[in-house]
Amino acid sequence: MDKACCMDADIAVTVREVTWQSHGGDIRRLRREVFVLEQQVPEEEEWDEDDAVSRYVVAVDGRERVLGTGRLAPQGKIGRLAVQRDWRGCGIGTALLQTLLTMAAAQGYRRVFLHAQCRALDFYARQGFTAAGPEFDEAGITHRKMTLTLPPQPR
Repeated sequence: MDKACCMDADIAVTVREVTWQSHGGDIRRLRREVFVLEQQVPEEEEWDEDDAVSRYVVAVDGRERVLGTGRLAPQGKIGRLAVQRDWRGCGIGTALLQTLLTMAAAQGYRRVFLHAQCRALDFYARQGFTAAGPEFDEAGITHRKMTLTLPPQPR
């Protein structure tokens, strides 16, 4: 980890659940930065009907700056996982994903899925996801569906 953000003990990052209503502005800003500007996803394809009804997590620093985000849509789809460029490689994506998986299990999902950008397949595979089906284009980026069966929750 050669990034200063990863090694600075004074910077604590916390992942927590938030709502679209409370943090929509910060979530929009980060997703626009990562997906629309950096990855050239067309603006009209970034925003969808799941935005208002999904459960969200954010990673924030000690000054409450949103460094990463992700969502769990009602159909069990994990998506819109984004981390600010300067904070990638610091474990934030893993922490966001693990929090979303914990939320999904607590909500009773037995299986979750996502559409992984092909360059991120290894990241999701390390978290236990399995690729399913052929590659496909989504917003001009090659993706592949991945699934994960969640462990049974104690009653």
